[in-house]
Amino acid sequence: MKHSKREQQKAYTAKGQTFHIEGPLPAHTLATYSMHADLQAFRPPEDQHEALLEIADLAEGRIIIARLDHVIVGYVTFHYPDELERWSEADIAELIELGAIEVAPAYRSFGLGKQMLKLAAADKQLEDYIVFTTEYYWHWDLQGSQLSVWDYRKMMEKLMKNMDMIWYATDDPEICAHPANCLMVRVGSHVRQEAIEAFDRIRFKQRFMY
Repeated sequence: MKHSKREQQKAYTAKGQTFHIEGPLPAHTLATYSMHADLQAFRPPEDQHEALLEIADLAEGRIIIARLDHVIVGYVTFHYPDELERWSEADIAELIELGAIEVAPAYRSFGLGKQMLKLAAADKQLEDYIVFTTEYYWHWDLQGSQLSVWDYRKMMEKLMKNMDMIWYATDDPEICAHPANCLMVRVGSHVRQEAIEAFDRIRFKQRFMY
């Protein structure tokens, strides 16, 4: 299927600072920006920058960023699910994963995550896709946020609702490994019924016939 990417941008002011929220960005634009030194939740900032460039070059890859001048202080990634995970098994062209969302610690109270997700869903760009994200408590910054597991879970659910993602049940072993883990999904209004049914089949692989 054709993956439409319509780049958008907006200025967003919070606490006296003006940020640029933009995307999905091509790799050549991302290459002109640098990563904030504290964006290291997944890997060192330089390595994460390279990962963003690689995702941006993918046909289905989407990178949304928040930046101050030429410094990226937050980002969201969208791409096909990892081929080693169950979500890729059905080879659903319309299935896109919200793979990562990160904001530098100094800016986590500025509402940047909310703004990036709203931009990602703006202009009905995701109506052709099922977008999902897997939330695992071991990826959460519980120490830095000083939140309990359950309060962090509530925060993530509230954040994902900014692009109309809701909780979906699944028997995926990793998600079932802890009750705070969850699968959140947004089904676009133009998604084929066949794609929705295929997604439902991989959400539940342990169904039994009676």
